[in-house]
Amino acid sequence: MSSMRAALKALVVSVSALCAYPVHAEFHLEEATIDGMHDAIRSGEVTCKRIVEGYVARAKAYNGMCTALVTADGRKAPSVMGRVVVGQARKFPTETIAISRIVPDFGKYSGDTPDYGRMEKTASDPSVHQQYGMVAGIPNAGQVNALEVLNIRGERSVTCKGKFDAPPGQPLPAGAPTVCEEFRKQPDAIETAAAMDARYGRKPDLKAMPLYCVPMANKSIYDSTDMRTTAGADVNYGMDAPPKDSTLVSRLRSAGAIIYAEANESEYNAGSGDPGGAAKVEHPYIGAGGSRSTWGGTICNPYDTERETSGSSGGSGVAVAANLTMCSICETTGGSCRGPANYQSVVMVVPTKGVISFAGSIGANPYQDRPGIMCRSVKDAATILDAFRDQTTGSYFDPRDPFTAAPPRAVLPTEPGAFVAAATRAGGSKPLAGVRLGVIRELYVKSTPGAAAVSDGVNQELQVLKDLGAELVEDVTPEYPDDPLMLNMTFGFRDAFAEILPFHMPETFSWKKDGKPMFTVPGWDVGSRKYLVAVSAHKAPLPDNMNFRTIFANPPPNPDEVTGYTFAFQFAQYLTLRGDSRVYDWQTLNANAKYYNDVRRAAMKNWENKEMDIRTNAITYTIKRRDALRMAMTKVLEQNRLDAFVNPVNLKLQGKIGGAQLRTSNDGFGYGAMLGIPEVFVPAGFAGSIYDGEFKLSADGKKYESVEAAAPTRLGGVGLPYNVGFWAEPGQEANLIRIGSAYEAATHHRKPPPAFGPVKGQP
Repeated sequence: MSSMRAALKALVVSVSALCAYPVHAEFHLEEATIDGMHDAIRSGEVTCKRIVEGYVARAKAYNGMCTALVTADGRKAPSVMGRVVVGQARKFPTETIAISRIVPDFGKYSGDTPDYGRMEKTASDPSVHQQYGMVAGIPNAGQVNALEVLNIRGERSVTCKGKFDAPPGQPLPAGAPTVCEEFRKQPDAIETAAAMDARYGRKPDLKAMPLYCVPMANKSIYDSTDMRTTAGADVNYGMDAPPKDSTLVSRLRSAGAIIYAEANESEYNAGSGDPGGAAKVEHPYIGAGGSRSTWGGTICNPYDTERETSGSSGGSGVAVAANLTMCSICETTGGSCRGPANYQSVVMVVPTKGVISFAGSIGANPYQDRPGIMCRSVKDAATILDAFRDQTTGSYFDPRDPFTAAPPRAVLPTEPGAFVAAATRAGGSKPLAGVRLGVIRELYVKSTPGAAAVSDGVNQELQVLKDLGAELVEDVTPEYPDDPLMLNMTFGFRDAFAEILPFHMPETFSWKKDGKPMFTVPGWDVGSRKYLVAVSAHKAPLPDNMNFRTIFANPPPNPDEVTGYTFAFQFAQYLTLRGDSRVYDWQTLNANAKYYNDVRRAAMKNWENKEMDIRTNAITYTIKRRDALRMAMTKVLEQNRLDAFVNPVNLKLQGKIGGAQLRTSNDGFGYGAMLGIPEVFVPAGFAGSIYDGEFKLSADGKKYESVEAAAPTRLGGVGLPYNVGFWAEPGQEANLIRIGSAYEAATHHRKPPPAFGPVKGQP
C-alpha cells in the first residue's frame, strides 16, 4: 500500500470539522473538468469531500433500475429488494412486458420456450434479488444503472457488508469473516476525500498529484482492494475484494485519484461468446440484451433509456456521460471502449497496446485487451494518460504485464505533462496547419438507410478540420462518391493489401463463407502462387470485394483450426493469480456462480469444459495479422504523407434493449483492436432520427429475425450522439490528442443528457 494511502488512513477519524470550506454557486459538478475542480478546491469554493459527496448524491438519484422483465403474459412481478446502493436497498419495477408486445405473431412461434424474465435470489447473497432472463428498456426511466459498486463503507463488499465493514476502532459483530478485519482498515471514498482535505486543504501539490481528488468509476474488471471486483459477475468468492490493486488502479491512486466506484459492464467483457460444447441453450433469448451483468443488471443509455449503450464498458461510458463520475477507465478487446464512448457523447483515448498496464485485470484476449480512458474532454483524458507513468522511473513499463515492454519508447514522449501539453497546444486560427488526414471512404459507405445520418454527419464535420488548417486526402471506393474538392490518395489500402497480403497472409485469398470462396478474380486461381506473385507486383487485379471492411473483419471460422480459446486461458490465469480461497479455477467459478440468462449459463459451462490447446493457430494468426495489417496501415500513412486517419466510429445507432438487433456493413470497431494502435474519439454531433430494427418470424416459425424498419423513428431530447475517430500508427498518442483537442475546441458538440440534471446535495 502506498505511503500516501497509509497517511490518509491515519486521518480518517475526526476530520470533518476541518473540511467546512464555504461552497459557492460558481462551481458546478455537472460537466466539471479536472482543472475546474482543482481551481475550486484551491479557491475554497468546494472541498474534495464535497466533490465525492456530490457524486454520491447523483448516484442516489440516477443509478437505479431502468429495465422491466419480459414475461409470457405481462403479469406483475413480486416486489423484492436488491442489493444496497447508496444506503438504500434497490427496488425493481413490478410491471412487466408481455412478449407479444415486443415480437409479432407470437401465437405462431414454435421454437423453444424463451428465457422469460423473472426475479431470483443471487448466488453471492441469497438475501438479494436480481433480474434474470429477458428484459426491455423502460422509456424515460430517469435511471441508468451505470455503477455496479460504490466505494461506500458497508456496501462496497458482500463478503464484508454492513457492520462487517465497521470503521476501525469499532468491534466487528460475531460471525464476521476474518478477512474483514484487514478490509475495513481501508477508508472508503468519502473518508479518503475527507483525509485529503485534512492533509492538503486548499494547497494540494498538483505537480506530484495531477489527479488530486479526481473521482474515478472504473470498469469492474480492474482489481481494487477496497471494493468488490468480479467483472459484474454473481460469484460467491471467499473474499470478493481482491488482495492487490491492479497496476493501473495503484498508479491512479499514487497520482491522487479517488477510486470512487466500479462501473457496471457486460459481464466478463461480454464473455467472449460460446466456444461450443456439451452445454446447450435450452431457453433462447429473444431480443437485444444490451450491456448487462448478473450482479449489476442492465445499463441504459442516458440519451434514451429504452436503448442500449454498446460495448462491454457501457457503465464506464454512461457514468461519465450522465455526470456520475469525472472520468472512467474502460477496457477494449474489440469495441468495448469505442462503442460506449460513441453512443454516450464521451471523449475516449485508447493508447497503444502496452502503454497502460493491464496487470491485475480480468480480460478476454491478452493480445488485444487494453485499458482506455473516458472523460468529457480531451484535456482531462490527456491528464489521466500522463498520470500512468511510474513516478520513480518515468516509464510506462510494468513487470507484471509483458506487453508494456512492447510500445515504441523512441516515439512516445518522455517528459511529464507531454499529453496535456498536446491537448492545450496553441496554433492561432489554424491549429492544424500542416496536418494531413486520410479519409477512408469505405467507412462512410451508407449500406442501409439507417447508416446515412452518421455518415453524412461526420462527412460534414470534415469541413471543420479543413477550416482548422488540415489537408484531407481520400482513399476512394466505388461505393461512395468521390469528393471533387478533396485530393485522392496515390496509394490506398487496396494497394497495400495487394503488396503485403500475398506473402504475409496468403490464406486470406482462400477464405470461404457459407462454403463458397469469398474472393475471386475472373481468369485467375487466387490461391495459386502464380496469382499471388502477380497481384503483389500489381500485374493482376485484387478481388473487387477485398477491401478495408472485409480484411479488417474477423475471418470466417475454419473448422480445421482450433481458434478463439484465449478467454479460457486468460481467465484461468487471473483466478490463479488472485488466489481466492473458494474460487480459483473454472470449476470452482461455475460452482459458485449464477448467470443472468441461459445463453450465458451454457457458454460459461462450455468454457469450463473446453479443452484448450495453447498451441492454437488462433494466437499465431492474431500475431501475424497485427504485424501484416500494421505494415499496410503504416505504408498508406507514409506514402501519402499522412499524420492520421479520420472517420465515423460506427454508422449504426443504438437499438432498444429487448428489441431487434441490427448490423450494418460498417458497424464494427475491430481495426483498432486488431492493430493495437492509439485512437482518440471526440463527440461529433447528434442524430435526430433512427431506423430501428423490427422482428420478423422466420418461415419455419422457430426463431425471430431482425430487419430494418421501412421508416425512421424521430428521436426526442437532443437525439442520439456519435463520435468522430482519429487514429494512427503506434506511438502517435500526442499527435492524435492534439488533433482531437483542436477539433473539440472548434465544435463543442458534447451535450449532457437532458434528463439527468442537478440534484439536491451536489455542488
